[in-house]
Amino acid sequence: MVDILSVVFRRFGSQLHASGDIKLSSQPESSTLVVGDENINRSLLLLTAITAASEMGYKVLFFTQNQIQSLPVTVQDSPVSLKPDSLKKIRFVYPKTLEELLEDVASLHELVPETAPLPSLLIVDGVERYVCVQDRPQHDSQSTAAHIVALLHDTAAFLKARSEKSQQPPCKVIVSYQPEWEGRGGDMFAPDSVLLVLERYLQVRCNLHKVINRAGAQNEWLLCLSGPGLQGDGSGNGEKCVGMQWRVVMQPNGALEFRPESAPKEESLQVQHSDCGNET
Repeated sequence: MVDILSVVFRRFGSQLHASGDIKLSSQPESSTLVVGDENINRSLLLLTAITAASEMGYKVLFFTQNQIQSLPVTVQDSPVSLKPDSLKKIRFVYPKTLEELLEDVASLHELVPETAPLPSLLIVDGVERYVCVQDRPQHDSQSTAAHIVALLHDTAAFLKARSEKSQQPPCKVIVSYQPEWEGRGGDMFAPDSVLLVLERYLQVRCNLHKVINRAGAQNEWLLCLSGPGLQGDGSGNGEKCVGMQWRVVMQPNGALEFRPESAPKEESLQVQHSDCGNET
């Protein structure tokens, strides 16, 4: 996702900022965990899927419970034209239950003909909807989360082996997760056991923190990248996110705008968590 984000920032970044100069990279086998509110998570994942399909030619599988009704406003308002054929590269799959999600992912290799273009990106939107269900014990939620991401990795490895024969990009995995503290009244400082499990499998973490702006601005988030799978962060340490932050602003019409941030200004804003790289 990190290389795709470079394209997203360049395409949808503010014209007043030098977002076009941003270049990010990750290890080829890196997968990404997007952590934040489910609504902003989904918006970012949709932009990533559309950008991967339209700008990079990737075939994308997008797993989500909720029906996708229309293109994001950000894409509709973009001055860059979107080729209609590129949307055909995205396949939306709507598993309603954990069992359906596991079956869809596990049977993916059976649905891919030898001569068909292989998926280069697997996206699971809102994994908490499949893991953190009512009355499920905590230890069961942890094992379920591990099961999902392990299966995704196995599937991506299978697709990677197949892609090497056809000289296609290796398959990447993106999973989004809304922690208990985001919109559910949980304690933001309490350890999230499911999040800890997901982090073991997903080498890059993309945090989206709601910004509390004293000037009264609404709908702003701080996007922060960290993790051992990240390269080119300028610090030599992928665990840190200094210099790897962006302000994500949602315009009144719902469009997202990305603005590079060197570091959050403490005198003008606050975020919900003080440590981008290790909140739990």
